[in-house]
Amino acid sequence: MKVEVSPAEPGELDVDILGVPVSQPAVTARLPRFLRDRLGPLVESGEADGALGSAPLLHLNAELPLARVAAAGVGEQVDTDAIRTAAAAVARAAAGFGGSVGWLLDDSLPLAPAEQARAAIEGVAFGAYTPGRWKSEGPVRKAIERVVLAGHNSAEVTAAAERAAEVVDWIAVARDLANAPPNELSPEALADRARELADRLTHLEVEALGPAEIERLGMGAFGAVAQGSEREPRLIVMRYEPPDARRDLTLGLVGKAITFDTGGISLKPSLAMESMKGDMAGGAAVIAGTAAIAARRLPVRVLSVVAASENMPGGNAFRPGDIVRAMNGRTIEIINTDAEGRLVLADALWYAREQGATHLVDFATLTGAMVLALGDLYAGLFANDDDWRDRLLDAAAASGDHLWPFPLHPRYRRYVDSTFADLKNASALKEGSPVLAAEFLREFVGEGPWAHVDMAGPGYLERSRGDFLTEKGGTGYGVRLIVELAERLSA
Repeated sequence: MKVEVSPAEPGELDVDILGVPVSQPAVTARLPRFLRDRLGPLVESGEADGALGSAPLLHLNAELPLARVAAAGVGEQVDTDAIRTAAAAVARAAAGFGGSVGWLLDDSLPLAPAEQARAAIEGVAFGAYTPGRWKSEGPVRKAIERVVLAGHNSAEVTAAAERAAEVVDWIAVARDLANAPPNELSPEALADRARELADRLTHLEVEALGPAEIERLGMGAFGAVAQGSEREPRLIVMRYEPPDARRDLTLGLVGKAITFDTGGISLKPSLAMESMKGDMAGGAAVIAGTAAIAARRLPVRVLSVVAASENMPGGNAFRPGDIVRAMNGRTIEIINTDAEGRLVLADALWYAREQGATHLVDFATLTGAMVLALGDLYAGLFANDDDWRDRLLDAAAASGDHLWPFPLHPRYRRYVDSTFADLKNASALKEGSPVLAAEFLREFVGEGPWAHVDMAGPGYLERSRGDFLTEKGGTGYGVRLIVELAERLSA
């Protein structure tokens, strides 16, 4: 998607549709002068009321170079999320004709023009995305090939727009991976895709370790999850080492990539099990986010480790009651084979630390309880270091990939105490499951800052929502957060 910042007056833009932000309550006097007579009647009739996500169209009938104007509702409390939502609505309104979308940067809004620009580009990309790549007649939506920003022509706005345009392409990569059907995207295919991305970039290397290497490394937790499937697991390791990066910091990104999760012997209910192809959304975010860092040539060393496997109830599947030994030597009693994500992360986290990661963060669609707690807007954040936690929260606030901090406390460790092994992978008590999962992971992070992002809610949508992400499927959550964090570390 090409992005331009135009010095032309908004009414002179040659675009197929121009999004004009309209706050609530809508007031004609707040509209751009060239549109007051045209949009005013829509505002006065209540058709263009500024409601968040609304985008009634006005056809200009060759009065101006513009073909159409959309009164893009940004609601009462205007922030970057509101701009994204409104711009996505404009993109959806353009689904039938595609082409080019304009967006007016508005001085009357309580956001800097560069912030508006970044959010608008992201919103258009979110709204234009289609998950229907596998439809035999092609996607229903027509492509948006160009986005033009008007109202401010500054270097700051141009830089923000260009950055956003680059990052949204990588968000689409993560979404495509999460939406890929599990018969197509096996762990091996995911590793191949990571290699393909790396081949296009400099200073980024990828290797994929198979079952023999996983066993040789002593990854008994990861190996146990994988053993029920006929499809081999892969430990995908991405190393980005630019020559100008500081040598005393290596960002370690770890992703859960269960390419299909049946729950194993602790079988999930069949209703909506098809959504379990999205249980690799954390791994997709890590792969795409790492590639985005390399594409932007950020001067920060990154070591990314993605544990890719299926979780199947085959004849060789691991069982409740099994005891496995993780890479760090800790033994784990299996209570529930559907608590498999923390098992693959345990070995991946230890491997990342052993390979030199100084600051760790993992991304995983880990616990259903996190969806109940935070819905689809925020992911839960757990950290063993206050400064590292705050850095992630700041990056999340700036990026739009929202995080909410949750506690870690040694007393939660008792939930995973085992009579037979060093710890167990789940608890029979329906209490604090996201926290006890994080406490489980803490046993495998070694020395140094670590954070855990439980993105079960925003990572993959299992039903239609009323906001700017209206389809089921992968959202690309985590890519913006990863890039923002890497930029701040490199600065």
